[in-house]
Order: sequence, then C-alpha cells, then structure tokens
Amino acid sequence: MKLGKNLGLAAFTAAISVAAIAPKSAQAAIVNYNFTVDTGSAQYLGSLKYDDSFLTGSGFELLGVENELTVAFNYLGNDYTEADDIDFDAFPIVSFNDGQFQGLSYWVADQFIIGSVPSTPEVGGNNFYTISNSVDTTLAGTVTYTKVPEPFAVGGTAIAATLGLWMKRKKKAALVG
Repeated sequence: MKLGKNLGLAAFTAAISVAAIAPKSAQAAIVNYNFTVDTGSAQYLGSLKYDDSFLTGSGFELLGVENELTVAFNYLGNDYTEADDIDFDAFPIVSFNDGQFQGLSYWVADQFIIGSVPSTPEVGGNNFYTISNSVDTTLAGTVTYTKVPEPFAVGGTAIAATLGLWMKRKKKAALVG
C-alpha cells in the first residue's frame, strides 16, 4: 500500500514539474526581457515586453507597438520609452528568426540606436550606437538581453521541488521507523 501511495505521489510531482517547465507555445503570454547596454565605461539598463500571441515561430517576424511592445530605457540619467522612438508608431520593433528572439530596434533622435546596424532598422540586434550631428553614428557598445522567467513557471518549479523534498523526507522517516 505504501509503495502505491509513494508511486502516486511521485507521478503527481513529476506531472507538476513537467507542466511548470514545458514550453507553452500555443498559449499567448506577455514576455518580458531586461537588457543591459555595456559601453565599456558604463552600463545602462532597460526592459521591454511584448505579446507573443502574434508569433508563428516560422521565418523572420517582427513585433511592434501594435503588439503591445513597450520599452523602458535609462541612458545618461534620462528615461526613454517606446514613444521616444523617432518613427513611433512604426517603431520600435523586436525581431525573431524561426521563433528565436534576435533583439530590439530602437532609435531615439540625436541620442542612440539599439539594433543590428543603422542601415537595417527592420532587424533588431545587440549593438548600441551613439548619434551625433543628427546623422553620424558610432558603435559604442553591446546589448545583452535576459528573458525574465514567468511567475507561474518559477512557482510550479518551487512546488515540485518542495513536494520532492517532502517525499524524500517521508521515505527516509519510513525506513528509520
């Protein structure tokens, strides 16, 4: 009887773990990224989020403000948002290749560009350029993106780990007693 009970609990724990960790590609979610611009002499922090329900995961795709893209970035003590992009409503955008996040394309006049290269604003990337004289760009650093885990996935993993530890402790107690 104890063996059946332990197997049932183990199966339940495994099911919760898989459910918490398995990708939910068919389920839309708001996806959050933090990003860091590193110029070598300073670091600047930002974040972005978008609704991934518009992605198919196939080929080259773009999401913009019409897909709930929001951007927040602090550069030289000034706060910038998606509305500060020189071509707002068409930009900023994030780009994907076969469902893989490639980066942000974000251009704030007379300040900076985040993207691949200035000549291809339709492709997001991990380069940071400063702008002078309204048109001169200088590669000044790199951008690193970090996906923020979904609260449900973190919570599900914590529950599964707790149940696993509880089962291990209960099994050890049964062997001693």
